Amino acid sequence: MIPLKIYNHFFLVLLLALTFVGGCSKKDQQDKAATQVAAKVNADEITVHQVNYVLARARNIPPDSVEKAKREILDKLIDQDLAKQQAIKQKLDRSPGVMQAIEATKSEILARAYFEQIAAAQPKPAAEEIKKYYKEHPELFAQRRIFTLEEIVVLPKEGLAAGLREQAAKARSMQDVTIWLKAQDAKFAETKGVRAAENIPLELLPKLQAMKDGEIRLIEAEGPLQVFRVVATKAEPVDEAKATPRIERFLHNQRSSEAIAKEMKRIKETANIKYVGEFGKEAAAAETKPAVKAETPAPAQPTSPNFEDGIRGLK
Repeated sequence: MIPLKIYNHFFLVLLLALTFVGGCSKKDQQDKAATQVAAKVNADEITVHQVNYVLARARNIPPDSVEKAKREILDKLIDQDLAKQQAIKQKLDRSPGVMQAIEATKSEILARAYFEQIAAAQPKPAAEEIKKYYKEHPELFAQRRIFTLEEIVVLPKEGLAAGLREQAAKARSMQDVTIWLKAQDAKFAETKGVRAAENIPLELLPKLQAMKDGEIRLIEAEGPLQVFRVVATKAEPVDEAKATPRIERFLHNQRSSEAIAKEMKRIKETANIKYVGEFGKEAAAAETKPAVKAETPAPAQPTSPNFEDGIRGLK
């Protein structure tokens, strides 16, 4: 089976009203309508548009598997429609939980449409901007490397950083570090894997590039302490021609994100927002209360751009 991301809960499908030209014959109208219907499920119809809508949002489908994927999508939509019909028959569409879910999904779709409209209005980056970004970030392109890393993320506590820095400097393996951390009753999590340069936060990347293979180092920043061991690195540069369309997408996404944030700030400032009830009592406290830290820190997740995904997410 081809993996397709299809929601398990009810989702809204927007149907287009089809208007035919008055001069068309009845047979022409029937033939045209027939080509737009993929399946009939009792009194309902599933259209080709619905199948294509889901297909457009599925990823990593090989070209030679598209027809099979479309059939799988159609079968899932048939199952969904049958379940929907039964839910309506049993009046589940009137239950508070379902009504709330439908309203929440509707709000999400409309909000996303508004954000997409703002993003679509943003100008594309100029060629000079793209070239400048490529030259200013050799670590992502001309000097791009693939890192095999071992990492320990440590929940900070008073007096721990100095001792951990010393242990990391003299440790021969990450096991030496974990043994010391256990003796200190520290909370930590371990992870290992391969990361491309673009999957590493930009503030961290230069520090890792400066490390030699096999070197262990404590890297301190806001939040959890991070101990890294660079197991191995491999150079995989990306030339400007290949990087250009991806940098363009990234810069446009960045510009769109900034425009959306600016617009949200503007409409919040002009909106009448008032917290009430229990939220009104706790609103002020919530703004000043420090975030609750997890008992055991999760391994740090990549926050730099995914190069294969259009260099998204770079701050």
